[in-house]
Amino acid sequence: MVRIPSSKVRRDFAETVNRVAYGRERVVVHRRDEDLAALIPVEDLALLEELEDRRDIREAEHVLEEAKTKHERPIPWEKAKKRLVHKG
Repeated sequence: MVRIPSSKVRRDFAETVNRVAYGRERVVVHRRDEDLAALIPVEDLALLEELEDRRDIREAEHVLEEAKTKHERPIPWEKAKKRLVHKG
């Protein structure tokens, strides 16, 4: 992973994007030595999103199992959505 100042990224944006897209580099953009953002290849983003989905599924399974042990019934999504819409 490489750190590049935001001023250089702004000046050389196309080159930086090409490094990420074609060179598969990860770039951390910083200003005054503070990291601001990261540019990553699309494949890395897809992997991050897949990992987040897996984590969400595990959490949902845990919550459902916990509800089952307490003999609670989950609220169907459509019913929960109606409640949320009416509160907003």
